[in-house]
Amino acid sequence: MTTIVFLDRDTIGPSVTINRPAFDHEWIEHGKTPADKVAERLKGATVAITNKAPIREAILDSLPDLKLIAIAATGYDCVDVAACAARGITVSNVRGYALNTVPEHTFSLILALRRSLIGFRQDVIDGEWQRSGQFCFFTHPIKDLAGATLGIFGEGALGQSVAALGRAFGMRTLFAAHKGVEGLGPLYTPFDEVLETADVISLHAPLMPATRNMIAMPEFRKMKKKPLIINTARGGLVDEEDVVRALEEGLISGIGFDVLSVEPPVADNPLLRVMERPDVIVTPHVAWSSAEAMQTLWDQVVRHIENFQEGSPSNVVG
Repeated sequence: MTTIVFLDRDTIGPSVTINRPAFDHEWIEHGKTPADKVAERLKGATVAITNKAPIREAILDSLPDLKLIAIAATGYDCVDVAACAARGITVSNVRGYALNTVPEHTFSLILALRRSLIGFRQDVIDGEWQRSGQFCFFTHPIKDLAGATLGIFGEGALGQSVAALGRAFGMRTLFAAHKGVEGLGPLYTPFDEVLETADVISLHAPLMPATRNMIAMPEFRKMKKKPLIINTARGGLVDEEDVVRALEEGLISGIGFDVLSVEPPVADNPLLRVMERPDVIVTPHVAWSSAEAMQTLWDQVVRHIENFQEGSPSNVVG
């Protein structure tokens, strides 16, 4: 019988109906699995389901029954895909489930920061409005989106959806050419030109060696319009120490991050030093996790397992 082991159920919200594959199987579920327990918990497993629990080459030879790793996410850096391929283990991921939730979260951050909602809310909590003696006051800047330039780094489905929302708000949208790459065609604007002209920069690129810390102090110093920096993609695309420095030096207008280089953040993460600022918003990697998106994600996971069982694997990576 096929044995299916779900290593990290707690990474899928409680609103999700955890349907199971429609063939006979043994189901084993763990809320969380630390890295040093992955091999032990996958003993005898035919199918592994993981979101973030790492499956590395070092343990694969101890898992002779493993045939499929179904990743409950789009990113697959938690799995050694090449090592799996060498051992005949299929790896699948989910795609296209976050086309609404991530762009909507992105614009939630943009609007909150562009209109200083956090600062004004705190002023009301602190009694500033009550003491002002008039119907409104002007303690924080407010800027429209219409007419502003939105620079997007990452031209995939999520970047395209963010661009569509930007255009609906009347923004001019630019897709940045890849850093250090020339001649990508007329749909792209040179990397440095986007840095220099954008009022808002939104990141939607994968984390790879070529994109790690692709925005750091040299890039911040090129930002003539002091943009907002929005990251709902991957922690590590922006140098976190440098983004705090850029904020403190007035090189940028604010930051809205849903992802960090280490999650949950460690005590010395520099972003934690500036969390009380009204121009800083950090959310706990939830841009992807609307109820609708999570259910779509899970339904895809089950479908990929069923397709594999039928001899037609889908969404294979590597």
